[in-house]
Amino acid sequence: MRSASLLLSSLLLVLVSTACRDEQAGPRPRTQALPPPTQVRFLDAAPSDLTYRADTTFAGGTVRYLGSRVSPRGAAPGQPVQLAHYFEALQPPPQGWEFFVHVVDPTTGQMLANADHGFAGGLAPLETWPVGKVAEDVHTLPMPAMPGRVVLGFWRGNARLGVDDPKAHAGDNRMWGPELGGALPAPPEYLVHRAAQAPVIDGVLDDAAWKAAAPVVLRGSFDGRPMSLRTEARLTYDERHLYVAFDVEDPDVWGTFRQRDEPLYTQEVVEVFLDANADGRTYNELQVSPHNVHFDAYFPARRRGMDLSWDSGMVSAVKVRGSLDDPSDKDEGWRVEMKIPFARLAEVPHVPPQKGDRWRFNLYRLEHPGRRAEEGQSFSPLFVGDFHALPRFGWLVFD
Repeated sequence: MRSASLLLSSLLLVLVSTACRDEQAGPRPRTQALPPPTQVRFLDAAPSDLTYRADTTFAGGTVRYLGSRVSPRGAAPGQPVQLAHYFEALQPPPQGWEFFVHVVDPTTGQMLANADHGFAGGLAPLETWPVGKVAEDVHTLPMPAMPGRVVLGFWRGNARLGVDDPKAHAGDNRMWGPELGGALPAPPEYLVHRAAQAPVIDGVLDDAAWKAAAPVVLRGSFDGRPMSLRTEARLTYDERHLYVAFDVEDPDVWGTFRQRDEPLYTQEVVEVFLDANADGRTYNELQVSPHNVHFDAYFPARRRGMDLSWDSGMVSAVKVRGSLDDPSDKDEGWRVEMKIPFARLAEVPHVPPQKGDRWRFNLYRLEHPGRRAEEGQSFSPLFVGDFHALPRFGWLVFD
Protein backbone atom coordinates (compact mmCIF):
# COMPACT_ATOMS: atom_id res chain seq x y z
CA MET A 1 0.00 0.00 0.00
CA ARG A 2 2.47 2.67 0.53
CA SER A 3 5.10 3.49 1.03
CA ALA A 4 6.92 9.48 -2.21
CA SER A 5 4.11 10.73 -3.47
CA LEU A 6 4.02 9.57 -7.08
CA LEU A 7 4.78 6.00 -8.13
CA LEU A 8 6.47 4.93 -11.29
CA SER A 9 3.99 2.74 -13.11
CA SER A 10 6.23 -0.30 -13.29
CA LEU A 11 6.98 -0.22 -9.57
CA LEU A 12 3.31 0.26 -8.81
CA LEU A 13 2.53 -3.01 -10.57
CA VAL A 14 5.19 -4.80 -8.54
CA LEU A 15 3.94 -3.39 -5.24
CA VAL A 16 0.30 -4.15 -5.94
CA SER A 17 1.20 -7.69 -6.87
CA THR A 18 2.92 -8.14 -3.50
CA ALA A 19 0.25 -6.36 -1.44
CA CYS A 20 0.30 -3.23 0.53
CA ARG A 21 0.99 -0.33 -1.82
CA ASP A 22 2.59 2.62 -0.06
CA GLU A 23 1.64 6.23 -0.46
CA GLN A 24 5.36 7.00 -0.29
CA ALA A 25 6.60 3.95 -2.18
CA GLY A 26 8.99 3.82 -5.05
CA PRO A 27 11.58 6.20 -6.42
CA ARG A 28 11.26 9.71 -5.16
CA PRO A 29 10.54 12.39 -7.74
CA ARG A 30 13.69 13.41 -9.53
CA THR A 31 15.60 16.08 -7.69
CA GLN A 32 16.48 19.46 -9.12
CA ALA A 33 20.07 19.81 -10.22
CA LEU A 34 22.03 23.03 -10.05
CA PRO A 35 21.46 25.49 -12.90
CA PRO A 36 23.12 24.06 -16.02
CA PRO A 37 26.80 24.96 -16.16
CA THR A 38 28.02 27.24 -18.91
CA GLN A 39 31.16 25.21 -19.49
CA VAL A 40 32.49 21.74 -18.81
CA ARG A 41 35.33 21.20 -16.34
CA PHE A 42 37.93 18.63 -17.29
CA LEU A 43 40.69 18.55 -14.67
CA ASP A 44 44.20 17.15 -14.54
CA ALA A 45 43.40 15.42 -11.23
CA ALA A 46 40.56 14.99 -8.79
CA PRO A 47 40.39 17.55 -5.94
CA SER A 48 42.22 16.67 -2.76
CA ASP A 49 39.17 17.22 -0.53
CA LEU A 50 37.03 14.29 -1.69
CA THR A 51 34.85 12.98 1.14
CA TYR A 52 34.52 9.59 -0.57
CA ARG A 53 37.32 7.92 -2.54
CA ALA A 54 36.67 5.03 -4.88
CA ASP A 55 39.25 4.24 -7.61
CA THR A 56 36.95 1.62 -9.17
CA THR A 57 36.24 1.03 -12.85
CA PHE A 58 33.52 0.36 -15.40
CA ALA A 59 33.57 -1.57 -18.68
CA GLY A 60 36.80 -3.52 -18.30
CA GLY A 61 38.84 -0.56 -17.12
CA THR A 62 37.51 1.93 -19.64
CA VAL A 63 36.15 4.48 -17.12
CA ARG A 64 37.37 5.02 -13.56
CA TYR A 65 35.26 6.48 -10.76
CA LEU A 66 37.64 8.42 -8.53
CA GLY A 67 35.18 9.47 -5.84
CA SER A 68 32.84 12.23 -4.71
CA ARG A 69 32.62 15.25 -2.46
CA VAL A 70 29.56 15.80 -0.23
CA SER A 71 29.04 19.36 1.03
CA PRO A 72 27.99 20.04 3.70
CA ARG A 73 28.37 16.56 5.09
CA GLY A 74 26.25 17.33 8.15
CA ALA A 75 23.26 18.91 6.39
CA ALA A 76 19.95 18.42 8.21
CA PRO A 77 17.31 16.17 6.64
CA GLY A 78 15.60 17.97 3.80
CA GLN A 79 18.31 20.60 3.46
CA PRO A 80 20.17 20.87 0.14
CA VAL A 81 23.45 19.01 -0.12
CA GLN A 82 25.88 19.36 -3.01
CA LEU A 83 27.39 16.27 -4.60
CA ALA A 84 30.41 16.49 -6.88
CA HIS A 85 31.46 13.30 -8.73
CA TYR A 86 34.78 12.72 -10.48
CA PHE A 87 35.53 10.23 -13.26
CA GLU A 88 38.42 9.58 -15.63
CA ALA A 89 38.34 8.02 -19.09
CA LEU A 90 41.24 5.55 -19.25
CA GLN A 91 40.37 4.51 -22.80
CA PRO A 92 38.15 6.09 -25.47
CA PRO A 93 34.72 5.88 -23.80
CA PRO A 94 31.76 4.07 -25.39
CA GLN A 95 28.97 5.89 -27.20
CA GLY A 96 25.40 6.62 -26.13
CA TRP A 97 25.54 6.05 -22.37
CA GLU A 98 23.63 8.32 -19.98
CA PHE A 99 24.55 9.11 -16.36
CA PHE A 100 22.39 8.04 -13.38
CA VAL A 101 22.54 8.82 -9.66
CA HIS A 102 20.24 7.18 -7.09
CA VAL A 103 20.13 7.24 -3.30
CA VAL A 104 19.03 3.95 -1.74
CA ASP A 105 18.42 2.47 1.68
CA PRO A 106 21.51 0.24 2.02
CA THR A 107 19.57 -2.25 4.14
CA THR A 108 16.56 -2.87 1.92
CA GLY A 109 17.58 -1.41 -1.44
CA GLN A 110 14.50 0.85 -1.42
CA MET A 111 15.14 3.97 -3.50
CA LEU A 112 15.11 7.20 -1.49
CA ALA A 113 15.91 9.65 -4.30
CA ASN A 114 16.29 9.59 -8.06
CA ALA A 115 18.81 12.29 -9.03
CA ASP A 116 19.35 11.25 -12.67
CA HIS A 117 20.57 14.08 -14.89
CA GLY A 118 22.75 14.73 -17.86
CA PHE A 119 26.43 14.67 -16.89
CA ALA A 120 27.63 18.24 -16.23
CA GLY A 121 24.17 19.52 -17.03
CA GLY A 122 24.11 17.58 -20.28
CA LEU A 123 27.20 19.34 -21.64
CA ALA A 124 29.58 16.40 -21.19
CA PRO A 125 28.10 13.06 -22.32
CA LEU A 126 30.40 10.11 -21.73
CA GLU A 127 31.63 9.80 -25.31
CA THR A 128 33.02 13.37 -25.22
CA TRP A 129 35.44 12.76 -22.33
CA PRO A 130 39.09 13.16 -23.28
CA VAL A 131 41.28 10.21 -22.26
CA GLY A 132 43.43 10.97 -19.24
CA LYS A 133 41.39 13.94 -18.01
CA VAL A 134 39.09 14.04 -14.95
CA ALA A 135 35.44 14.85 -15.69
CA GLU A 136 33.47 16.71 -12.99
CA ASP A 137 29.73 16.60 -12.36
CA VAL A 138 28.06 18.77 -9.68
CA HIS A 139 24.41 18.64 -8.58
CA THR A 140 22.27 19.09 -5.48
CA LEU A 141 19.61 17.04 -3.74
CA PRO A 142 17.83 17.14 -0.37
CA MET A 143 19.57 15.30 2.44
CA PRO A 144 17.49 12.16 3.08
CA ALA A 145 15.70 11.75 6.39
CA MET A 146 17.25 8.32 6.90
CA PRO A 147 20.71 6.86 6.25
CA GLY A 148 21.17 6.41 2.51
CA ARG A 149 23.89 5.44 0.08
CA VAL A 150 24.56 6.91 -3.35
CA VAL A 151 24.73 4.46 -6.24
CA LEU A 152 25.75 5.68 -9.68
CA GLY A 153 26.69 4.56 -13.15
CA PHE A 154 25.74 4.75 -16.81
CA TRP A 155 22.70 3.44 -18.68
CA ARG A 156 21.60 2.95 -22.28
CA GLY A 157 18.11 1.62 -22.98
CA ASN A 158 17.60 -1.32 -20.66
CA ALA A 159 21.34 -1.92 -20.10
CA ARG A 160 23.87 -0.51 -17.66
CA LEU A 161 27.59 -0.18 -18.17
CA GLY A 162 29.31 -3.05 -16.36
CA VAL A 163 30.91 -2.57 -12.93
CA ASP A 164 34.31 -4.29 -12.78
CA ASP A 165 35.06 -4.60 -9.05
CA PRO A 166 32.63 -6.91 -7.18
CA LYS A 167 33.29 -5.04 -3.92
CA ALA A 168 32.11 -1.80 -5.53
CA HIS A 169 29.09 -3.43 -7.16
CA ALA A 170 25.75 -2.47 -5.56
CA GLY A 171 23.80 -4.83 -7.83
CA ASP A 172 22.35 -4.30 -11.31
CA ASN A 173 25.61 -2.67 -12.45
CA ARG A 174 25.31 0.21 -10.00
CA MET A 175 28.49 1.37 -8.28
CA TRP A 176 28.58 2.31 -4.60
CA GLY A 177 29.15 5.99 -3.85
CA PRO A 178 29.15 8.09 -0.66
CA GLU A 179 26.86 7.69 2.33
CA LEU A 180 24.25 10.35 3.10
CA GLY A 181 21.98 11.10 6.05
CA GLY A 182 22.25 10.53 9.74
CA ALA A 183 21.15 7.98 12.29
CA LEU A 184 17.47 7.17 12.69
CA PRO A 185 15.69 7.00 16.04
CA ALA A 186 15.43 3.55 17.56
CA PRO A 187 12.15 1.75 16.73
CA PRO A 188 9.57 2.22 19.51
CA GLU A 189 8.35 -0.50 21.86
CA TYR A 190 4.81 -1.37 22.94
CA LEU A 191 4.39 -3.27 26.21
CA VAL A 192 1.31 -5.44 25.75
CA HIS A 193 -0.46 -6.52 28.94
CA ARG A 194 -2.35 -9.75 29.42
CA ALA A 195 -6.10 -9.20 29.71
CA ALA A 196 -7.87 -10.42 32.82
CA GLN A 197 -10.92 -10.96 30.60
CA ALA A 198 -10.99 -11.00 26.82
CA PRO A 199 -12.75 -8.06 25.14
CA VAL A 200 -16.03 -8.65 23.34
CA ILE A 201 -15.46 -8.23 19.61
CA ASP A 202 -18.21 -5.75 18.77
CA GLY A 203 -16.35 -2.61 17.64
CA VAL A 204 -17.43 -0.61 20.70
CA LEU A 205 -14.09 -0.55 22.62
CA ASP A 206 -15.72 -0.18 26.04
CA ASP A 207 -14.25 -3.34 27.59
CA ALA A 208 -12.08 -3.30 30.70
CA ALA A 209 -9.27 -4.90 28.67
CA TRP A 210 -9.10 -1.86 26.38
CA LYS A 211 -9.24 0.56 29.27
CA ALA A 212 -6.23 -1.19 30.81
CA ALA A 213 -4.27 -1.24 27.51
CA ALA A 214 -1.90 1.63 26.78
CA PRO A 215 -3.06 3.86 23.90
CA VAL A 216 -0.66 4.84 21.13
CA VAL A 217 -1.28 7.51 18.49
CA LEU A 218 -0.10 6.71 14.97
CA ARG A 219 2.14 9.22 13.19
CA GLY A 220 3.16 9.93 9.62
CA SER A 221 4.53 6.68 8.22
CA PHE A 222 7.25 8.34 6.14
CA ASP A 223 8.65 10.88 8.58
CA GLY A 224 6.89 10.54 11.95
CA ARG A 225 5.08 13.86 11.70
CA PRO A 226 1.84 14.45 13.67
CA MET A 227 -1.26 13.80 11.56
CA SER A 228 -4.34 16.00 11.28
CA LEU A 229 -6.68 12.97 11.53
CA ARG A 230 -6.07 11.04 14.74
CA THR A 231 -5.68 7.27 14.85
CA GLU A 232 -5.35 5.63 18.27
CA ALA A 233 -4.49 1.96 18.73
CA ARG A 234 -4.34 -0.45 21.67
CA LEU A 235 -3.23 -4.08 22.06
CA THR A 236 -3.84 -6.82 24.61
CA TYR A 237 -3.68 -10.63 24.66
CA ASP A 238 -4.77 -13.80 26.41
CA GLU A 239 -3.91 -17.53 26.21
CA ARG A 240 -4.94 -17.92 22.58
CA HIS A 241 -5.33 -14.55 20.91
CA LEU A 242 -3.76 -11.20 20.23
CA TYR A 243 -6.31 -8.36 20.29
CA VAL A 244 -5.83 -5.10 18.39
CA ALA A 245 -8.13 -2.07 18.45
CA PHE A 246 -8.10 1.03 16.25
CA ASP A 247 -10.08 4.22 16.86
CA VAL A 248 -9.97 6.18 13.59
CA GLU A 249 -10.97 9.81 13.10
CA ASP A 250 -12.35 10.11 9.56
CA PRO A 251 -14.74 12.71 8.07
CA ASP A 252 -15.60 10.43 5.11
CA VAL A 253 -15.74 6.69 5.81
CA TRP A 254 -15.91 4.65 2.62
CA GLY A 255 -14.79 1.60 0.70
CA THR A 256 -15.84 -0.30 -2.41
CA PHE A 257 -14.43 -3.78 -1.77
CA ARG A 258 -16.65 -6.51 -0.41
CA GLN A 259 -14.63 -9.70 -0.99
CA ARG A 260 -11.85 -11.08 1.17
CA ASP A 261 -8.29 -10.47 -0.06
CA GLU A 262 -9.31 -7.80 -2.54
CA PRO A 263 -6.73 -4.95 -2.61
CA LEU A 264 -8.00 -3.16 0.48
CA TYR A 265 -4.65 -1.39 0.70
CA THR A 266 -5.63 0.82 -2.24
CA GLN A 267 -8.44 2.38 -0.18
CA GLU A 268 -9.06 3.18 3.49
CA VAL A 269 -7.89 0.43 5.79
CA VAL A 270 -6.16 -0.39 9.08
CA GLU A 271 -3.37 -2.95 9.17
CA VAL A 272 -1.25 -5.07 11.48
CA PHE A 273 2.10 -6.58 10.45
CA LEU A 274 3.50 -9.31 12.72
CA ASP A 275 6.98 -10.85 12.60
CA ALA A 276 6.57 -13.17 15.58
CA ASN A 277 10.07 -14.65 15.66
CA ALA A 278 11.65 -11.29 14.76
CA ASP A 279 13.79 -12.89 12.05
CA GLY A 280 13.25 -10.04 9.60
CA ARG A 281 11.92 -12.47 7.00
CA THR A 282 8.73 -14.41 7.75
CA TYR A 283 5.74 -12.27 8.66
CA ASN A 284 1.99 -11.85 8.39
CA GLU A 285 -0.07 -8.93 7.16
CA LEU A 286 -3.67 -8.46 8.33
CA GLN A 287 -6.05 -5.71 7.21
CA VAL A 288 -9.62 -4.66 7.96
CA SER A 289 -11.65 -2.16 5.93
CA PRO A 290 -14.55 0.03 7.11
CA HIS A 291 -16.88 -2.62 5.64
CA ASN A 292 -15.22 -5.22 7.89
CA VAL A 293 -13.66 -6.95 4.87
CA HIS A 294 -10.44 -8.84 5.56
CA PHE A 295 -7.12 -9.11 3.75
CA ASP A 296 -4.58 -11.49 5.24
CA ALA A 297 -1.32 -12.79 3.79
CA TYR A 298 1.79 -14.73 4.77
CA PHE A 299 5.23 -13.74 3.47
CA PRO A 300 8.24 -16.12 3.65
CA ALA A 301 10.53 -13.16 2.87
CA ARG A 302 10.17 -9.41 2.51
CA ARG A 303 7.61 -8.76 -0.26
CA ARG A 304 8.25 -12.21 -1.71
CA GLY A 305 6.09 -15.30 -2.05
CA MET A 306 2.90 -13.65 -0.82
CA ASP A 307 0.48 -16.43 0.15
CA LEU A 308 -3.16 -15.32 0.09
CA SER A 309 -4.34 -18.86 0.73
CA TRP A 310 -3.19 -18.42 4.33
CA ASP A 311 -6.17 -17.88 6.61
CA SER A 312 -5.43 -15.93 9.78
CA GLY A 313 -8.64 -17.06 11.47
CA MET A 314 -9.09 -13.45 12.51
CA VAL A 315 -12.43 -12.29 13.90
CA SER A 316 -13.16 -8.58 13.66
CA ALA A 317 -15.91 -6.02 14.19
CA VAL A 318 -16.30 -2.46 12.88
CA LYS A 319 -18.46 0.39 14.15
CA VAL A 320 -18.84 3.42 11.91
CA ARG A 321 -19.63 6.74 13.56
CA GLY A 322 -21.42 8.32 10.66
CA SER A 323 -22.84 7.22 7.31
CA LEU A 324 -20.71 4.71 5.43
CA ASP A 325 -20.05 5.51 1.74
CA ASP A 326 -21.90 8.82 1.80
CA PRO A 327 -19.59 11.72 0.86
CA SER A 328 -22.37 14.31 1.23
CA ASP A 329 -22.11 14.52 5.02
CA LYS A 330 -19.32 14.61 7.60
CA ASP A 331 -18.59 11.46 9.58
CA GLU A 332 -16.78 11.15 12.90
CA GLY A 333 -14.80 8.00 12.12
CA TRP A 334 -14.75 4.25 12.66
CA ARG A 335 -13.56 1.76 15.26
CA VAL A 336 -12.12 -1.70 14.70
CA GLU A 337 -11.49 -4.70 16.95
CA MET A 338 -9.34 -7.62 15.75
CA LYS A 339 -9.04 -11.03 17.44
CA ILE A 340 -6.03 -12.88 15.99
CA PRO A 341 -5.27 -16.52 16.92
CA PHE A 342 -1.62 -17.05 17.88
CA ALA A 343 -1.68 -20.59 16.50
CA ARG A 344 -2.34 -19.36 12.93
CA LEU A 345 0.56 -16.90 12.77
CA ALA A 346 3.92 -17.72 11.22
CA GLU A 347 6.69 -19.07 13.44
CA VAL A 348 5.35 -18.01 16.83
CA PRO A 349 8.04 -18.90 19.41
CA HIS A 350 5.59 -19.64 22.24
CA VAL A 351 1.82 -20.12 22.44
CA PRO A 352 0.80 -18.34 24.54
CA PRO A 353 3.68 -15.83 24.46
CA GLN A 354 5.89 -15.85 27.50
CA LYS A 355 6.69 -12.83 29.62
CA GLY A 356 9.52 -10.97 27.91
CA ASP A 357 8.92 -12.37 24.41
CA ARG A 358 9.72 -9.74 21.79
CA TRP A 359 8.07 -9.66 18.37
CA ARG A 360 8.63 -7.19 15.54
CA PHE A 361 5.41 -5.51 14.45
CA ASN A 362 3.86 -2.40 13.02
CA LEU A 363 0.42 -0.81 12.91
CA TYR A 364 -0.81 1.21 9.96
CA ARG A 365 -3.69 3.28 8.70
CA LEU A 366 -4.27 4.43 5.13
CA GLU A 367 -6.43 7.50 4.63
CA HIS A 368 -7.56 9.04 1.32
CA PRO A 369 -8.48 12.70 1.82
CA GLY A 370 -11.05 13.65 -0.80
CA ARG A 371 -10.84 10.03 -2.03
CA ARG A 372 -7.88 11.08 -4.16
CA ALA A 373 -4.73 11.77 -2.12
CA GLU A 374 -3.20 9.08 0.07
CA GLU A 375 -1.73 9.39 3.58
CA GLY A 376 -0.07 6.69 5.61
CA GLN A 377 0.17 6.49 9.40
CA SER A 378 2.17 4.02 11.47
CA PHE A 379 3.17 3.07 14.99
CA SER A 380 6.85 2.98 14.03
CA PRO A 381 7.73 5.57 11.35
CA LEU A 382 9.59 4.02 8.45
CA PHE A 383 11.54 6.94 6.96
CA VAL A 384 11.27 5.08 3.67
CA GLY A 385 8.26 4.57 1.47
CA ASP A 386 7.58 0.91 2.19
CA PHE A 387 5.21 -0.53 4.79
CA HIS A 388 7.21 -3.77 4.47
CA ALA A 389 10.45 -2.14 5.70
CA LEU A 390 11.02 -4.82 8.36
CA PRO A 391 14.10 -3.25 9.98
CA ARG A 392 11.92 -0.26 10.88
CA PHE A 393 9.20 -2.30 12.59
CA GLY A 394 8.61 -1.58 16.27
CA TRP A 395 8.90 -4.08 19.12
CA LEU A 396 5.90 -5.81 20.72
CA VAL A 397 7.00 -6.82 24.23
CA PHE A 398 4.77 -9.24 26.15
CA ASP A 399 4.25 -8.47 29.81
